[in-house]
Amino acid sequence: MPSVLILGAGSDMAVAIARAYASQKFDILLAARSGAALIPFQQDLQIRFGVHATVHDFDATTFHSHAAFYEQLPVIPDITICVFGYLGDQEKAETNWLETERIINSNYTGAVSILNIIAESYIAKGSGLIIGISSVAGERGRMSNYIYGSAKAGFTAYLSGLRNRLFHKGIHVMSVQPGFVNTRMTQHLTLPPLLTAQPEDIAKALFRAAAKKKNTIFIKWHWKYIMLIIRNIPEGIFKKLKL
Repeated sequence: MPSVLILGAGSDMAVAIARAYASQKFDILLAARSGAALIPFQQDLQIRFGVHATVHDFDATTFHSHAAFYEQLPVIPDITICVFGYLGDQEKAETNWLETERIINSNYTGAVSILNIIAESYIAKGSGLIIGISSVAGERGRMSNYIYGSAKAGFTAYLSGLRNRLFHKGIHVMSVQPGFVNTRMTQHLTLPPLLTAQPEDIAKALFRAAAKKKNTIFIKWHWKYIMLIIRNIPEGIFKKLKL
């Protein structure tokens, strides 16, 4: 069976993605800070979908452990999906470097660290698919979340460059821009229903788009045009807005 590695497998979005792939008979490798906490979900996937699932300890911010983590996987996954991230507290991050560092490492540095390793593995193998979950927050810095947004902007640029590089090696890289998502990470926020996706929406759209080798997808189509407008507001006007 083909296999998919899900990095950050404990999130609501990751759970939905794992189920979407398991329903199509992909073996699932679940990686998260506490692999043991995922054992009930691992067992559910195996029973419900008749696939093989494994759990693995993975900390995105412990960069020195990434090579050993990948080397101990039972197989080289056919697909890698980078789901992990951390919204963080913008106001706290403005005066607390540890919060800023956590946001940057969780959304950018950790992803680059592990995906660099996986990219080299796929080049050696001659095949593979990498999918990164970024954010529309990275399209332009806004006062309400520019620390998180800047990290996601970096990740979006990284995925674009990686896609450019790996295309010539026969390996595809897809970027996903979800916009607002109804998850535990955003449960403290009041989100507009029209612009808010459910984890299951993302999983279905991601699976379909990956099969078609799309480059970048917006889960809610509105976001593509909203961000086009925001990107093109003149800076002299934009800086006066409270977004």
